[in-house]
Amino acid sequence: MSSDPIPLSKALASFDALWSPRIVTRVNNYDVRIAKVEGEHIWHVHDDTDEFFLVLDGELHISLREPDGERTVLLPQGAVFTVPRGTEHKPYAPSGAAILMFEPAGTPTVGDRHDEIPEHVDSTTGHALTT
Repeated sequence: MSSDPIPLSKALASFDALWSPRIVTRVNNYDVRIAKVEGEHIWHVHDDTDEFFLVLDGELHISLREPDGERTVLLPQGAVFTVPRGTEHKPYAPSGAAILMFEPAGTPTVGDRHDEIPEHVDSTTGHALTT
């Protein structure tokens, strides 16, 4: 990892793929990832880890399936939210957003259990496939 500061705006400008997080640094055994998102991701769950979101730009919605039912949280720019481990969730960004996430190194973007993955997404990494 770099010992120099990492401008997130420059890192975000280096790629266009949606729902395809890039690791910008590591903290202990955690990846610090950034992603551009727009539209819907898939319903998925991380069985063994929480998932932290920080909205850098735009607005992110996260639908959650909880014991008391389904709800959606709205995260405007600058907001943070942690999805608890074992909670099925589906992020989406109707108008697009840039996000930062903290996850244990190697955590798949599509979680441990998930809905069917669209053909344009790598089922191993959850990253958008490029053509």
